Amino acid sequence: MSPLPRFDWSLVPSFLAVLDAGSLTGAARALNAQQPTLSRHIAALEAQLGVALFERTGRGVQPTAAARELADAARRMAEGAEHMGQQLLRRASSTQGTVRVSASQVPAVTLLPPLLAELQRQEPGVQVELVATNAVSNLLRREADIALRMLRPAQSGLVARQLGEVAVVACAHESYLARRGTPRSPTELAGHTLVGMDRDEGILQGFAAAGSPLAREHFALRTDDQVAYAALVMAGAGIGFVARYLVDSTPGLVPLLPELPTPSLPAWLVVHREIRGNPAVRRVFDFLADALPPRLA
Repeated sequence: MSPLPRFDWSLVPSFLAVLDAGSLTGAARALNAQQPTLSRHIAALEAQLGVALFERTGRGVQPTAAARELADAARRMAEGAEHMGQQLLRRASSTQGTVRVSASQVPAVTLLPPLLAELQRQEPGVQVELVATNAVSNLLRREADIALRMLRPAQSGLVARQLGEVAVVACAHESYLARRGTPRSPTELAGHTLVGMDRDEGILQGFAAAGSPLAREHFALRTDDQVAYAALVMAGAGIGFVARYLVDSTPGLVPLLPELPTPSLPAWLVVHREIRGNPAVRRVFDFLADALPPRLA
């Protein structure tokens, strides 16, 4: 049995164009091609198949019985080629790669996970490594590609975008307030169980600046670990001072004493200048830069 002749798939679009237009002139116009070119394509296809496909008439061409029999298969072939072309285009334009994102513990645990889950749904080709650390990752040494920081980076070679201000507020869990009552003024805080820092004096300095100096001993529970601190407040252990976004996203936490002057921390999204041109890094950076400010506001 002799092998079948090699079939030229590129002739199929010309065949379908002539079939739909009913003339070589109309098909040439539809494909933005030259009529002699289409005539050669039809002749070549007829030679490959060994059958006549069209009969010339005074007003154009008429498909033969063989052409009508081949029409459905040719259309399926064209649809398959179009589908494959779209898949190749999507693959070529999709973002691929691994991006390492660094953030301190609390935002890494509470703020970023839902955003990264949405990013994964939008960009399945991007893999994210989330580094939860209170140490400032050195982007210049490529310890991370992108960092969420609460201070403006001073190193050259970095690109930083300020996302807004993170408000720190006094709050307590509703279970604590049910037991101990709700303070109505800052002076009543001394009569409550307070959650403070161990060696970090930031909260003490804040109260001193507000004209209400407190000693370390006023805080019955103390820890410098951010996750442990938030867990103590959420467990109803006492009144603490946490980021406003944590209060808004945690059922049962109640903000207190809006008149209390508490600090705000500037939030910055930082990336190394050189790798910002990486498509995957750029996609993650732009996504977080758009998604984080509403959460921080």
